[in-house]
Amino acid sequence: MMRLILVDFLILFAFLFLIIEAVPTPAITLETDIQERDTTTKPSSEQQQAKRIERRGGNGKRKGPGGRKKKGEGGLPKYFHEPGGSELGNHYDSRFEHGIQDYADRKNTQLHMLRAYLTFFHENHLETWLAHGTLLGWWWNGRMLPWDWDIDTQVSGSTLNYLGDHYNQTRYDYQSDEEVPVKRTYLLDVNPAIKERERGNGNNIIDARWIDTRNGLYIDITGLSETHPDDQPGVWVCKNYHRYKTMDLYPMRETMYEGVVAKVPYAYDRILANEYASKALVITDYEGHRWDPIVKEWLPKSDEELKEDRRIREEKERAEEEAEERKKEKEAEEEMHKQVEEGKKRKAKEDAKKELAKQKADKQAEVQRQKEMQQRMKGANTRGQHNHGPEHAHENEAPLGPQGGKEKSVDHTDSHKTQPPGGSASDMSQASRPGDVFKKPDNQSTDEEAPLGPPQRGRQEFS
Repeated sequence: MMRLILVDFLILFAFLFLIIEAVPTPAITLETDIQERDTTTKPSSEQQQAKRIERRGGNGKRKGPGGRKKKGEGGLPKYFHEPGGSELGNHYDSRFEHGIQDYADRKNTQLHMLRAYLTFFHENHLETWLAHGTLLGWWWNGRMLPWDWDIDTQVSGSTLNYLGDHYNQTRYDYQSDEEVPVKRTYLLDVNPAIKERERGNGNNIIDARWIDTRNGLYIDITGLSETHPDDQPGVWVCKNYHRYKTMDLYPMRETMYEGVVAKVPYAYDRILANEYASKALVITDYEGHRWDPIVKEWLPKSDEELKEDRRIREEKERAEEEAEERKKEKEAEEEMHKQVEEGKKRKAKEDAKKELAKQKADKQAEVQRQKEMQQRMKGANTRGQHNHGPEHAHENEAPLGPQGGKEKSVDHTDSHKTQPPGGSASDMSQASRPGDVFKKPDNQSTDEEAPLGPPQRGRQEFS
């Protein structure tokens, strides 16, 4: 019995194993982050890994510092091309351009092109809304700004992918409901680079275009995607670095624009203020047009008004240049004054240093002079002691006479003793000074005169 139960268990286990192996595992592709998915649930670890791999170039290795591609590195080549040559030439598609339209033709082209675009999206239940300068024109009077060559619209990333899968290269035949109908054909061209939701090399920031096949004028269509839902949820960005929050976009407001149904973002005023500043919502004189509050339109100015505007603008520019020149002169004068003051301060500081150095040198010289005087006085006292001290009497003996003997001198230390023969007391007193010559008595035979040395001490003998 137990053996049968064990056999049944093994058979059941093998059957389950075969079922699990037979179920295919969904492959992880590099398009995970750009496909439509439920943003309310957190992506799986496999999806996050696939997303990181795609951002690093498809092989998981970082490119350049920080793993970011350098500007212009890699990526797809530019898809949409414009003839260029001028600022206006950049608003035409090269495949259909046949020259620059004049003011009236451009306005007529843009009017019907926008109506056809909004009608097409409304008929196919596709969501799109006004953006940038087109949204600003709606804010003023529900119409396009007459000086604006750009018409800009936006769609979500999921709508963009749907357009690429189902409506790419669609040609739409349009007919207006006017008394004399306008018939035109438009091309919906979706950029193959829509799967690349980062800016990349900047060649393909425009995701799709709605093109008038008669002259090449177009509407730019850009997609908004949550490119970083893990760390920046609810932040929608396009490839041109415009960023929006979900609460600013949704719920969309339905309105009328150029006579047809259109949609605008929920917080349109905040979006416009962030993009153009509040001044764009109040200025009434711009690009050769003035706002007429009665008819609620931007009207082109007359030639006289344009001429007056040029004069005022030139005067304003001239006044600004003069003010800038005065400002530079004032700054130069202040800089010169500052340098003069700094020079004076430096000179005063140097003079003070020199004065301190001079005072210090004078003081040192005075101290040295006093030391020298003290040393000279000390030396003089020492010599005086040597000349008059009893212990140094032998150093002051009289020099030897011509006969080789010492000159006999008279001891005059005691004034009460008898004067020596041949001289008086005054003679002795005179001869006792150093350097004086002692004149010998006449009874001595020598004619030489010898200097008188110090008196010889001893007793005098008298006859």
